[in-house]
Amino acid sequence: MRPGSQVAGREAETFALQHLQQHGLQLLARNWTCRRGELDLVMLDDSTVVFVEVRYRRQNGWGSAMESIDARKQERLIAAAQQFLHEQPRWAESPCRFDVIAVEGTPGEGNVLNWLKSAFDS
Repeated sequence: MRPGSQVAGREAETFALQHLQQHGLQLLARNWTCRRGELDLVMLDDSTVVFVEVRYRRQNGWGSAMESIDARKQERLIAAAQQFLHEQPRWAESPCRFDVIAVEGTPGEGNVLNWLKSAFDS
């Protein structure tokens, strides 16, 4: 990934985090990593643990941000979420869901944010 893309990706993640917080979700973890993968945002929505994958696309030439969550990516997210719950037993019995936030456009220039709740099941 190009350095400019990394910056834009971080900005998109911050934009997504702010949006979620404005809707009442609380941050549990950001960029949580383990050998199984990475979780962009782990949020709490009332009593539900929400694993949020943030996808950023400046243009749709290679497909939209939402389309980039394929079966292999879903499997990695599920495995990382299982590891998170194993390491954080406080949340292990809580209901969980997987959301995807797709941010499209040039950062700082009126990004479009699409939030898909319960994007896939584990």
